[in-house]
Amino acid sequence: MSVARFPVLFWQSAPGSQTACLIGRRETVAAVGKSTQDAIRQLRDYVAWSDRQDRPIQSPELSDPVLHRIRVQVRPEYSIGDRVVPCEEELPLDLAVVEGKRGDLVVVHVPRLDLSFYRYPGQALRELVSHFAQQKLRGSSPGQLARALPPAELSLTELAVTLRARRRPPPDPRGVLLRQVAEPLGENALRKLLGRAWGREAEVADLASRLRQEQVNLLLVGEAGVGKTTALVEAVRQAERARREEEGLSREDAYQHWLTSGAQLISGMPYLGQWEARLERVIEALANRAGVLCFGNLLEALLAGGFGPRDGIASFLIPYLEENDLRVVAEVTPGELSACQRHLPELLELFQVVRLESLPSAKALEVMHHVAEGQSRQTKVACDRAVVETTERLFRRFAPYQPFPGRAAAFLRQRFLDAERARQPELSVASAVEAFVQHTGVPARFLKDSEPLTFDEAAGWFRERVIGQEPACAAAAELALTFKAGLNDPQRPLGVLLFCGPTGVGKTALARALADSFFGGATRDRDGERLIRLDMSEYSGPLATERLLGTPDGSPGELVEKIRRQPFSVVLLDEIEKADPRVFDVLMGVFDEGRLTDRYGRWTTFRSAVLVLTSNLGATSGSALGFGEEAPETYRDEVERFFRPELFNRIDRVVSFSPLSQEVVRQIAAKELRELQEREGLQRHGLRLSWSEAVIDLLVAEGFDPRYGARPLQRAIEEHLVAPLARRLVDHGVPREGGLRIDVREGQVEIEAWQPEG
Repeated sequence: MSVARFPVLFWQSAPGSQTACLIGRRETVAAVGKSTQDAIRQLRDYVAWSDRQDRPIQSPELSDPVLHRIRVQVRPEYSIGDRVVPCEEELPLDLAVVEGKRGDLVVVHVPRLDLSFYRYPGQALRELVSHFAQQKLRGSSPGQLARALPPAELSLTELAVTLRARRRPPPDPRGVLLRQVAEPLGENALRKLLGRAWGREAEVADLASRLRQEQVNLLLVGEAGVGKTTALVEAVRQAERARREEEGLSREDAYQHWLTSGAQLISGMPYLGQWEARLERVIEALANRAGVLCFGNLLEALLAGGFGPRDGIASFLIPYLEENDLRVVAEVTPGELSACQRHLPELLELFQVVRLESLPSAKALEVMHHVAEGQSRQTKVACDRAVVETTERLFRRFAPYQPFPGRAAAFLRQRFLDAERARQPELSVASAVEAFVQHTGVPARFLKDSEPLTFDEAAGWFRERVIGQEPACAAAAELALTFKAGLNDPQRPLGVLLFCGPTGVGKTALARALADSFFGGATRDRDGERLIRLDMSEYSGPLATERLLGTPDGSPGELVEKIRRQPFSVVLLDEIEKADPRVFDVLMGVFDEGRLTDRYGRWTTFRSAVLVLTSNLGATSGSALGFGEEAPETYRDEVERFFRPELFNRIDRVVSFSPLSQEVVRQIAAKELRELQEREGLQRHGLRLSWSEAVIDLLVAEGFDPRYGARPLQRAIEEHLVAPLARRLVDHGVPREGGLRIDVREGQVEIEAWQPEG
């Protein structure tokens, strides 16, 4: 049996009732009773019940607690739509503050605000309380601030609860339990997968030295891909090898550092308290072997397991870290570090920070040569230096925002593994370029300087796919040439284009053609569609930004999820004017910096994407409808009037689309008929189609509406051609040779078989 002691703050909450609150808890634990004794009894019963349920409330071990009353000045605010209106006068609040010691640290709690922070020697208590309270209450209205007003009478006492002796879980000498939720970083398989931490000798030596120190929690800070995991694995190898030599341990017994994630720790634990109990057993197993828990991403551990950072896995581990019952090593990016600091600052107080910066260009290239040499020895696949230099050049040119060697080195390792599986004796530059084409979708004509691309070739390519929109095709061709020449701004998207004009005139078709031109080099079955299309009318409600970009719990939204999965894409934001204005605020940063940062510091890059916005603004004018009209200047004027200047000025080019003429519609109908010839049912049997001009006349008459442009044309083809073709093939069978002739007689489509002459 053991006795746990808790400081308790109590006050009169209403006539005839008393409230008692445990001090030092990250979550509020309080009880209300008819008297002080009644409220404290309820707290004692709750603590004892939690202990019996194997979910004990950890004692905060707060010694020498002292109660203070500190007055702070807070300015109330009202929110009216997107505007914040501050009140003229500040409101004084007398806050109840409890200060005590936890080991050598001074801890301050403001229970009615759910505030907790450390105070270091020389820091003034009043200024700290005022700072954190004002930060906590920012944006609160007078009514909300009234709830924080403390009662007139406050008292501090102590609650002592006798807890049962807890049965210690059996030891885990061979790491069976640990292997269920983690993997040892010292195993050779992981080291072979990542390779040596070339160019990081000094950082690795420092890290290994820190790992060998007892009770040191380490936080590796660096951008994604900078080599944090590789450096950690190398340092663990050195530290555990030294331990084996000193203590005479086997390799298995010397495994001390175990890599896991929040998802692994809570996997298969759907019920309340299950993952907490598992974590207690893991901590016990680590303690039995002086083990260290390693997280590949601290932010992920912060969010896993609960409804927010305050009730997740990282929060659960804080008492164990404070009491030196657990050591943790974790990785985090600088942006994620700032988010962790905002959401759970007391966690970061327990870590030493080790920063890893990106390697300079020359050193990164040298590291890639070392990687190639090591992989060549392992896989017995030869590799010329030109392959390494080509890989480095391609990543510098087309993914310059990724730290080096990071993704480029991983790409190179994968090429060796692919060659080994395919039993290829050597890696060639051509195979590396082809693999990069599949990886990014960027066709070889953009990758190879030896393949020229003229404006006429590029514009002609777009004219074949989008008929009758010469200025729009010219704009697309100019963007392609800028990309080919490498003159696009690496800190922004490849292009931000606004297509405006009537519906059904080719705006979406040109966006699809851009996707085929820029990223059509990949195999579609493997990489999927390179056009990410979102109907912005579906993002017009109050929760539009969360659905599009990400929810408060950290889950990515639709756009973020798609662009993370495939950053080399064309993003089509259809009918952008219908989106919620708050979506525009977010997109301004994307247009300007080419990346999006969520509330947890994780950023999503759009620097390898082309962003296309479409709008029908100005298309309701009568002059924009019908055949043979030129695109009115009102399109651009309407767009410029609608969007705020700061958003409009971040758009690279506004492209106006013209209404379709009679001749253009005929050309589009002929193009659709040629594409019909490519359908699988005709290609499989080698059938060719021919048609008369009367067929095109019928399609133009039935498939064009001044309100919807050529959009109904596909429906007319399905109704008047595809359906009769299907009936003809099913009823009469497939001709053995030749093809089918389509004509129109007396308004009806007729299909006849024809044979080649001779």
